Amino acid sequence: MDDRIEIKNVSKFYGKKQALNDVSLSIGKGMFGLLGRNGAGKTTLMKTLAGLHPMSGGSITVCGVPISKVKEIRSMTGYLPQEFSMYPSMTCEECLDYLGTLSGMSKGLRRERIDEMLVRVNLDEHRTKKVKQLSGGMKRRLGIAQALLHDPKVLIVDEPTAGLDPEERIRFRNLLGEVAEDRIVILSTHIVGDIEAACEKAAVMNDGRILHNGKVDDLLRAAEGMVWSAVVETRFLTQIKLLYPVTGMVMKDRDTIVRFISEGTPDISGAEAVKPNLEDAYICCLYRNGCIENGGDI
Repeated sequence: MDDRIEIKNVSKFYGKKQALNDVSLSIGKGMFGLLGRNGAGKTTLMKTLAGLHPMSGGSITVCGVPISKVKEIRSMTGYLPQEFSMYPSMTCEECLDYLGTLSGMSKGLRRERIDEMLVRVNLDEHRTKKVKQLSGGMKRRLGIAQALLHDPKVLIVDEPTAGLDPEERIRFRNLLGEVAEDRIVILSTHIVGDIEAACEKAAVMNDGRILHNGKVDDLLRAAEGMVWSAVVETRFLTQIKLLYPVTGMVMKDRDTIVRFISEGTPDISGAEAVKPNLEDAYICCLYRNGCIENGGDI
């Protein structure tokens, strides 16, 4: 069976507002990142892939199945929305059993899969804990357990690490990496570090359009020669921000080490070209595509 998602020239309108604009992607097994700021269209695309939103135009096949076959699409897709919620008085075990029942799973299969999933997401010791007693990270892991309960070929997770502390974020990314070994996992996020740590391939999205699609290393290479660093007097920061997109600042006594984007040699004394990190590369991609301007907000 085909193990790819093929998205071709997909558009989506909400009334007169266009949320997706001629989106085309080909996604294979492993972890694929979808990076973009809030409002870029990521959630709309994720819901469309999960069979929750109809398209306005274009075509999508998931593992060879047309997106129009909604029942079949949902049977092979696990989806963790940005806001995952369950009845707060249910225990973890009861929550998964309830969702498994709604999915039509037999009692025996539910029992087997619930035990397996609670162990896999490291919630086995908390199976009798109520949802309202769980930390943010535990709730996200319970969300992954419900998304994987029916053993889907595709897992879609929307902004899964937002609001998590650094340790829980790392734990969650590692869990996604393990899951991605034998299925397609799409990670939608506005947090560059999640893509940098977990994905070999990614797409950058803005205003419903795909600006970059390919290897993360290609995105980094495209930013070479555009990232600069300089030590400036802090009182000049406002002026620099008006001239260049700034990607980082470190205060040092009366001076500031500022990191910024410039297509040519900047008119700043002592400025040196530096190796771009993925955050720099992401801002460069937005800048090259006219999504931000000199002195524009990032």
